[in-house]
Amino acid sequence: MIHGVNGLDVHILEAGYESLGRPLALLLHGFPDLAYGWRHLIPILADAGYHVVAPDQRGFGRTTGWVNDYDARLEPFSLLNMTRDALGLVSALGYRRTAMLVGHDTGSPVAAYCALARPDVFPSVALMSAPFPGPPALPFDTAQSETSSAQPNTGNQDLAAALAALDPPRQYYQQYFSTREANDEMRRPPQGLHTFLRTYFHVKSADWPGNKPHPLKARSAKELEQLPTYYVMDLGKTMPQTVAPFQPSAAEVLASKWLTEPELEVYTAEYGRTGFQGGLMAYRVFSDPDLTAELRLFSGKTIDVPSLFINGKSDWGTYQTPGAVDLMKTKVATRMRDIELIDGAGHWPQQEQPVRLGTLLLAFIKEAGGADHSSDFGPGGR
Repeated sequence: MIHGVNGLDVHILEAGYESLGRPLALLLHGFPDLAYGWRHLIPILADAGYHVVAPDQRGFGRTTGWVNDYDARLEPFSLLNMTRDALGLVSALGYRRTAMLVGHDTGSPVAAYCALARPDVFPSVALMSAPFPGPPALPFDTAQSETSSAQPNTGNQDLAAALAALDPPRQYYQQYFSTREANDEMRRPPQGLHTFLRTYFHVKSADWPGNKPHPLKARSAKELEQLPTYYVMDLGKTMPQTVAPFQPSAAEVLASKWLTEPELEVYTAEYGRTGFQGGLMAYRVFSDPDLTAELRLFSGKTIDVPSLFINGKSDWGTYQTPGAVDLMKTKVATRMRDIELIDGAGHWPQQEQPVRLGTLLLAFIKEAGGADHSSDFGPGGR
């Protein structure tokens, strides 16, 4: 436990801490994951000479200091405050900067804003699963316009209405995750929490044959209809109901070397204790107009440190926001080295293919010059 980090007591998993002077690798997980999701990658990076730290993010696991309630204020879960969490943790550990920063899923935009806001502390970034399309834009060249530049952004509502008008009616998963009911429905599912989590991890992995991702032409209901139902759900169904038909067989569970039953039990125990609400807050943050306005402080700003995008070849996350990958590569990240899609991995490359992921990360950091920051470490030789 690292105490007093931006109002949190942060639970971390770490390796490579035994010897001082090692460069810091910081790993930020997403939803519904934990620091434990990096368990296969942590030793690989530590063996390569890093002090590796993976926190339970605000809202998750054994990290405390956040309010576990749907009606809690959203501001503490904002992207900029989560960025402050990461910055505070680096400082608390006695470092001036990271040598490696990796963000997966909802941890990806946090990592992106770390690199955007504080490139001096985060001099490289690897984003996983969720491409970063850049900060929201300010209205431009509107001084002579007859119409108000403060037009409400109804994009999400329009899309929701178009999805609901499909046959059968559909709903975007982020919309479901933002509802008051989602936490209780996922925490106490009819199939039991362990089975629900097993199925959810399975259906978003390369083990599920239904995952054949490809780019979409537009962010329209007709295009998004091609996504699996765990992304574009049948309207009125819960997430446990949505994934239930894809529950893996006993043989498939046994074959899952990347997530054994004892490993899954760690997730079951933690989410059984905390529920999902802390992690679900992120989805409400993404659509909150005030918190979106806060991000416009960075309007037009690019990520100018060396960056890398990695995902599993079988993860739809790469394409769920049409055009985001191209935008990230051509405009938003000015020093993006590559886009790597890993064979034999879906949404969880750090669990499904950790050796390949480790190889890609270490090669990227070597090329970016991120391993040589010996003069930047703070007290204690760090």
